[in-house]
Amino acid sequence: MTGSKTVRSAYALADAGLITVDRLAALDRVAARYAVAITPALADLIDPSDPRDPMARQFVPDERELELRPEESADPIGDEAHSPVEGIVHRYPDRVLLKLVTACAVYCRFCFRRETVGPGRGGLAPTALTAALDYIARTPQIWEVILTGGDPLVLSPRRLKNIVTRIAAIGHVKVIRVHTRVPVAAPERVTAELMRALRSGKATFVVLHANHPRELTIQTRAACARFVDAGLPMLSQSVLLRGVNDDAETLGALMRALVECRIKPYYLHHADLAPGTAHLRTTIAEGQALMRALHGRNSGLCQPAYVLDIPGGFGKSPIGPQYLSADGIEDFNGRRHAYPPCHADTD
Repeated sequence: MTGSKTVRSAYALADAGLITVDRLAALDRVAARYAVAITPALADLIDPSDPRDPMARQFVPDERELELRPEESADPIGDEAHSPVEGIVHRYPDRVLLKLVTACAVYCRFCFRRETVGPGRGGLAPTALTAALDYIARTPQIWEVILTGGDPLVLSPRRLKNIVTRIAAIGHVKVIRVHTRVPVAAPERVTAELMRALRSGKATFVVLHANHPRELTIQTRAACARFVDAGLPMLSQSVLLRGVNDDAETLGALMRALVECRIKPYYLHHADLAPGTAHLRTTIAEGQALMRALHGRNSGLCQPAYVLDIPGGFGKSPIGPQYLSADGIEDFNGRRHAYPPCHADTD
């Protein structure tokens, strides 16, 4: 065990044995710019003796985060271009993001909102929340509300219950979706009280963010089971990350583990152009090759959609490999077949 408190600074990382002292000064500069938080549950998964540890790559700051590239942006997917009122992102006609908080249980080193999340940045004030809900209520094409942030499950069950109840009272909203890392980062927060807070009579889905099979610990699996058993179906989203899940064995094991937890893999995101994250990004060609490796060798239940969030606010597009061409269609063994099939003349 590394301790019972969340690690929130470079000095605390050194005290916990998660970094060596010679990295302290450099990582203190990183922590001054981008928030650090590693919960006890996640700290216990990090192997500080392994310089290539996939858990450390996700959560321990890296000196390269201060290396910025021209193509990177503080708002890499264009949230601001589609924010009609504070807290709302309305990019697609039938759904909106409702960004309730700017805090997370853990701060991932690849986060696309890393310039806007962190302690002390504040959440959505009561007046802003009311204005956001008023926008949803007066926009009848909104069918789905997606709770995000930050991580909405860092809020107390009491506050969540109030918000979910207010959303559920809007007649044209039929679906509520909650995006979270909490079952991985702090599974003890997934309580019966939280289940009661999220159940509103509307179809409610919980989307778990997980990137490596080691994240699905016994405690995390139990937390996810509490959601599903309470009638809250689960999906997953993952980010393709160099040195974390960019090989077919790891990615396939992650997707299978999710399905074993009754979680349907939903999205595999190509990593966004967030500042200081180049060392964690793969190429699209590498991602497409990985999707080919999964195809046919893992159950269809284990196949997420590989997507790219187009910079500038233009939304997600699928970027998986193409199997259909003018020469026919390719099977999972790489063989091509005419379609429709060509049959010999039988006359």
